[in-house]
Amino acid sequence: MSEPNEPNERNEQPDKPDRTEHRLRKELPEEVPARAPEPEPAPGQNAEEQLSGRQRLVKGLWPPRVSRAQLIVALLLFGLGFGLAVQVASNSDSDSALRGARQEDLVRILDELDSRTQRLEDEKQGLEKQRQELQSSSDQAAEARKQTAEKEKQLGILAGTVAAQGPGITMTIEDTKGTVKADMLLDAIQELRAAGAEAIQVNGVRVVAGTYFTDSGKGVGADGNKINAPYRFKVIGKPQDLEPALNIPGGVVQTLEKEQATVTVHQSGKIVVDALRQAKRPDYARSSSQ
Repeated sequence: MSEPNEPNERNEQPDKPDRTEHRLRKELPEEVPARAPEPEPAPGQNAEEQLSGRQRLVKGLWPPRVSRAQLIVALLLFGLGFGLAVQVASNSDSDSALRGARQEDLVRILDELDSRTQRLEDEKQGLEKQRQELQSSSDQAAEARKQTAEKEKQLGILAGTVAAQGPGITMTIEDTKGTVKADMLLDAIQELRAAGAEAIQVNGVRVVAGTYFTDSGKGVGADGNKINAPYRFKVIGKPQDLEPALNIPGGVVQTLEKEQATVTVHQSGKIVVDALRQAKRPDYARSSSQ
């Protein structure tokens, strides 16, 4: 009876371990497959050939290799871009500020711009004038010399050191009885000067600012030179003014005629005054110009 049971016991024992193992496999996590080992490089293969394509690309881009010329160009481009950005920003700010300004502010800004434009225009005109003056400096110097020479001639005529000619009159006083005195001739000189006479000559004596007349016997002395009748006056000036000044009622002609002298006046288009005087240096007077 015991023998038939033994085989059953042997058959039941092997099943227990199988169930236990199956239960343990469900409780444990699945196994991670092991990473396959990288293949070792061949003995004759270098490091560059061992890299992949991506690694070679990264290695070519980094670290960057920049030449000096490329660096300068990059800096210039950066500066240009920065300047353009600042200019655009400033223009945008100014435009936005003007768009938001009041009408009174806009009018004030326009007035300031007009004033600045006018100042610049005035400065430009001043500079143009200075340039023209510098360019014509030689012409101005020549003109100044010409005017100086002309002024010297004019002063010489007044001083009696140079001869003169021009329109005027001649006045002749006949004094057969010797009644004409020095004061009468002096009155005639003063009347002629008041009428615009520019040069006067009496019997070869040039009349100037310091001329004086004196009675000398039966004649008259002019600046120490004795002159005798008839007294001939050569006067340069406007004839239409000189002759009426002598013929006014109670004037020179009527006064001389009362003294039984004969007076004749003639207008002429050309009177020559050629009597000269020696230029005299003043003893005390000096020019005040520096």
